[in-house]
Amino acid sequence: MTPPDESSGQRRSSQPLLDALGKLIVEGKDAATYLWQVPDDAATRGRVQQILEDVREQSAKKGRREMPKLCEELLTALRATPSPQQMDILQDGFDRLYKLWEAAKTGLG
Repeated sequence: MTPPDESSGQRRSSQPLLDALGKLIVEGKDAATYLWQVPDDAATRGRVQQILEDVREQSAKKGRREMPKLCEELLTALRATPSPQQMDILQDGFDRLYKLWEAAKTGLG
């Protein structure tokens, strides 16, 4: 039988607590997933653009180099005509942003 504090400790260490940047990335990933279903939703596309601009700015302030570059790539993809390929690029991009954020937050990046 595993003591409760050990199992809860393992859960906490597997995923860092979301800070403002992490929350933006998760929100962007959710919006990109929604755009997969409704690619022409102008309001959601606008929100994704704002999220990417915010992530780019915040990550640059924290001295990150890869995240702002990735945001630029995703902003370019977002400006293209909506397509399944564009949605894949956005979803994959937010996955990459999350992994970069997670690595930096846990001290690995």
